[in-house]
Amino acid sequence: MPDPYKRLSDSAQRSALLIFFLLTVTLLTGMHALDQSLITDAAPSGIVSFELAGNIQQAKQILEEWGPKGRGYAALSLGLDYLFLIVYALFLSLACILVARHLAPRIAFLAMGGVVLGWGQFFAALLDAIENLALINIILDSQRGIWPIIARWCAIVKFGIVGAGLVYILIGTLFVLALKGFAFIKR
Repeated sequence: MPDPYKRLSDSAQRSALLIFFLLTVTLLTGMHALDQSLITDAAPSGIVSFELAGNIQQAKQILEEWGPKGRGYAALSLGLDYLFLIVYALFLSLACILVARHLAPRIAFLAMGGVVLGWGQFFAALLDAIENLALINIILDSQRGIWPIIARWCAIVKFGIVGAGLVYILIGTLFVLALKGFAFIKR
């Protein structure tokens, strides 16, 4: 499977990783601040509760509790999420690929998993965009019962792919550090 970043120099990749990381953290912080206004009895996890509602009745109950101001915050959060999904996908994808490159000489199967997860982050971003479209339709008062189902399943798969990428980056980084440590001890 090809490496989507192989045309970038090592220094460009490191710079991109840092920039995407900082943008990811900045946008996540802003969206978290907006989300605090969306925590209610019907939505104990804020916007995530809305993403996972799964049926029109639950989604409408959440929107009713949020009221017009909460709907505005949710719409703003979803708008920011369109930028966020690009940034986090690029950060996680590049991080997975970089870890995979370091693992490739010693643990080929883990390296291949990192490449697959690196590409998978783009699929997660696509699912996130579809999920946002579904949620926006609900906020705009669509009565179609399919929108909460689409949002829920896109969110579940997206969270799975993103979570797998995060776990891979963490465990892969520990493996890389351990391999470098063992190489240093052997000298």
